[in-house]
Amino acid sequence: MAARKKKAATRKKTASRKGTATRKKTPARKPAGARKKGTARKKTGARKKAPARARGSGEKRVQATDAQTTRQIDSTAKRVHQTIRASRRPDLALPVRALSNVSYDTRRGYLEIGRQRKVRTLSVNTVKNFAQTLRMMALSKELIGNNDFATKREAYYISKNWEDAKFDEQVESDTVMDDIEALFSVDSIAREQLRFYPEEHGGSVSGPLLVIDRDATGRVARIDCSNFGSGAYSVPTSVEELDFETSADFVLLVETGGMFQRLQSHRFWERANCILVEMGGVPTRAVRRFVRRLADEEGLPVYAFTDCDPYGVANIYRTLKVGSGSAAHINRFFCVPTARFLGVTPQDIVDYELPTHPLKDVDVKRAKDALKNDPFFQRHKEWRQALEQLVKMGVRAEQQALAKWGLNYVIDEYLPQKLERPERFLP
Repeated sequence: MAARKKKAATRKKTASRKGTATRKKTPARKPAGARKKGTARKKTGARKKAPARARGSGEKRVQATDAQTTRQIDSTAKRVHQTIRASRRPDLALPVRALSNVSYDTRRGYLEIGRQRKVRTLSVNTVKNFAQTLRMMALSKELIGNNDFATKREAYYISKNWEDAKFDEQVESDTVMDDIEALFSVDSIAREQLRFYPEEHGGSVSGPLLVIDRDATGRVARIDCSNFGSGAYSVPTSVEELDFETSADFVLLVETGGMFQRLQSHRFWERANCILVEMGGVPTRAVRRFVRRLADEEGLPVYAFTDCDPYGVANIYRTLKVGSGSAAHINRFFCVPTARFLGVTPQDIVDYELPTHPLKDVDVKRAKDALKNDPFFQRHKEWRQALEQLVKMGVRAEQQALAKWGLNYVIDEYLPQKLERPERFLP
């Protein structure tokens, strides 16, 4: 097998990389002159600015966003009030959140919402939903004014005090919340800026990264993501107030918790000088935004490492890179257009003789739907060929199938070999 024949040479390269990573692991150290041939990032200028960003820039960024969000809420409420005072029926124009109103431009790098709008006009039939929308906006303004937040579930229960405007089920309050986000998304305002948070768990992070965070009192905490022992830093629900310092060469996103734990416990991040991020399936909004900021502000390449199946490709990776059709109004904030797919690829199944499982009917349908309907896969020949190859093979493989060659084969052989040629990664 070709991959195994390279074993001795790869170990020498891995040992060399380990020495380099040890020398560079201090987050504040500048990486200039420490890069090796074949790595992707050359932006050292952004790194020099990191200490300046650490001095309260996250707090100022949040203050500016709060002010903008409050202005938009006030402006919308004032327009509705003035329209009613003029004896006219007010309305709200919301983007149509459907794949039919989505386009993909490779230059922008994400699925983008179109110009179609649905107009919600105040009437006898819509008066309750209209009132709920305005009450939810008022709650958002109150939360911002108090420097507080509400989970989506808490917002639903708060509505029980709204008399006739209360929600009967949380799905109703979630829909209104999404409508408000869509309404304000044209002004770069997302649900997190409205101070409504989900109750989902953020991904885990390990590696040479210093996160500068602040609690509700403004107290600054400098969190070293390389110093959690057998554990890892957990991405918070809102990441806009964070600042970063890092000397890493790239970010490696890992689909499964088991694979992340192996890489973390064996300090692969130190050997490869990278930041490890656990996705745990489709990455949460917070994880995607966290990685997007690392890519934009620190100039870090982003590589994805998932199972080789239609879900890992067409759901997990595609959502990370270009977003989704239903959330196209916020994709520009929460996707990572520069991300590239390291593996596991269909060709890896062949090259590394991996154990496989048969594709299920739902897997085949997901792959064919992506090939037929998804603009991202339609625009990238490499991905069309990969999905077609996977369907033709009729099998899927998990990340942990690499354990066939040894528990640490993924650390000693597979990842080092793949990282030698990032230009071969799928787009």
